[in-house]
Amino acid sequence: MKQSKELVKIAVKALDDKKGEDIKIIDIENVSVIADYFILASASNTNQLQALVDSVEEQLSKSGYECRQKEGNMNSTWVLMDYGDVIVHVFSKEDRLFYDLERIWKDGKIVESLEEL
Repeated sequence: MKQSKELVKIAVKALDDKKGEDIKIIDIENVSVIADYFILASASNTNQLQALVDSVEEQLSKSGYECRQKEGNMNSTWVLMDYGDVIVHVFSKEDRLFYDLERIWKDGKIVESLEEL
């Protein structure tokens, strides 16, 4: 759990550094076995979306975390990066509204700040 909290902090900082919008952390540890945390962020265009994905991958790789699986590519409007206990979702604003993961995972706990981790 300590490792996943560190991973969350690095990923959120990487998203914030590239001006990711509406960054949310959802603690799903007590709701699902697939992960401890979801991180969601929105991008205003495909270039920013790719910059956010690249930033997360680069910063986590520097810290020794490798992405297990990635869904989506440079032309996607939703990229999912699976780091085991932490799953990072980067969306276009439209896809984020459409898929509404915050509603689907409402049984999870929204982490209001990194200090709560």
